[in-house]
Amino acid sequence: MHAEMMDKVREFARQELVDDQTQLDSFAEVPLPLYRRFHDLGLANWWLTGKDGEPGLGLADSVDVVSELAYGDAGAAFTLFISILGTSMVSLYGSDELRERYLDPMRAEGSFCATLGSEQDAGSELARTATTATVGADSVVITGEKFFSTNSGFADFLVVVARSTDTPPGHVAVLVPRDTPGVSIERRWEMNGLRSSGTYQVSLREVRVPAANVLRGPGLRMLEVGLNASRILIAATAVGIARRIRDLCMDYAKTKPLKGSTLLNNPVFAGKLGQMEMQIEVMRNQCRAAATEYDEIMAAPDPAAVFARRGTMKAAMTTKLFCGQAGWDIAGVGSEMFGGLGYTHDMAIGKLLRDMRYVAIVEGGDDVLRDVIFSRYVIPVSKRT
Repeated sequence: MHAEMMDKVREFARQELVDDQTQLDSFAEVPLPLYRRFHDLGLANWWLTGKDGEPGLGLADSVDVVSELAYGDAGAAFTLFISILGTSMVSLYGSDELRERYLDPMRAEGSFCATLGSEQDAGSELARTATTATVGADSVVITGEKFFSTNSGFADFLVVVARSTDTPPGHVAVLVPRDTPGVSIERRWEMNGLRSSGTYQVSLREVRVPAANVLRGPGLRMLEVGLNASRILIAATAVGIARRIRDLCMDYAKTKPLKGSTLLNNPVFAGKLGQMEMQIEVMRNQCRAAATEYDEIMAAPDPAAVFARRGTMKAAMTTKLFCGQAGWDIAGVGSEMFGGLGYTHDMAIGKLLRDMRYVAIVEGGDDVLRDVIFSRYVIPVSKRT
């Protein structure tokens, strides 16, 4: 099944993405018809259980799916997999009714969800979230402003992380249907890269949903759990972009004249491409290792409890960190190989350079993740706060 699916994904990437770089990088409307064609191939939301009960693809195999999509366009890849952040939270901590009502249709319909955690003032300090949720016996009312949320402009539902007004205060994660009164899209952000994706600023003004839509458990911990899968797949986009850069460099070197021959026959070029290949191989292996660890937890008798105790996976953070840094190194070297052309919009390498940069920025920038790794895994246990 995985091999058959990979053939379809690879064909989709080559036919729909690779040759359409100008349009995908234009910041036109989000190309929803493109994503509909992906769904028509039976590929959308591939990690979810199918309508006939067939299991979704595991995260380790999803690494290769995302790499192939990102080879064509990282923005398309990001759009198509980032729903895993919200769906994993609902799958692990939502009620049976929520899973049946909101997750079951997603695989059949190829729809999207979005997660709303980011806020302008809180930044990476999510404990300072200002959005509030007042939970009553029958309903919960949410008010606040969310800064960056991918897919929220066309999602079926949102997973909103908010500060509870209960005493003592805590945080909750709440499933909010996208068409709920009070939810409004303030703007679509124009990003430097991933321009075929849609990232939005969202306002929530006294948004009321049933109290049963509150997911079970502390909201910030559930967000940490959801970020495990999405961070690993963000790292996998770096693998796809890096593979594309390598191939572009090879194609360019075959015709670029240099000292009576071509760049392809230059030993310096050969050494740089050999270095790229080593980095790509290690990046992919690291993504698959982290994803395999995730899959093993999901296969446990009670994955929700295991993840609730564990929270953020060290492997997910280190994988995103490593792939972001190695990928940026590859993008920089690749750009230099094109000389002045590598710093223009006329060559695809410029777009790939901008797309690669997002890996080290979204869902925890490198400095944020380094600090978390230090505080949780380097400081001796007895001195941790």
